[in-house]
Amino acid sequence: MRTISLAVGMLAAVAATGASAQSVNLSGKYKCTQMCRMGLVGNPAYITQNGPELNLLNEAGEPSRAWPDWFAPATRIWIERYDYGAVYSPDGMLIQFDNGTIWERDLGPPPPLRRRG
Repeated sequence: MRTISLAVGMLAAVAATGASAQSVNLSGKYKCTQMCRMGLVGNPAYITQNGPELNLLNEAGEPSRAWPDWFAPATRIWIERYDYGAVYSPDGMLIQFDNGTIWERDLGPPPPLRRRG
């Protein structure tokens, strides 16, 4: 009986992991900060997410499609054009690609200070 309970628990854990895939919205503007294509450090990159599917536009303006990685859907994406993946931070602020490229979310400049007077 204990073996059956353990098996049911393991199946529930696997099902819950699949259901929680891609829990962070990666849509937004990023900037390439390391190992950028053609030396384009600081250039913008963009991700548009529609459900689990992603459209990427890298720092060189090259488009690609991506989706959650089959083996780690809650922490990795797979990029079709390059045939490799990327891991992203839990808050979606950092994406590190398997080739060493790093994108950081670009939140824009800070708001201006208000002067009290």
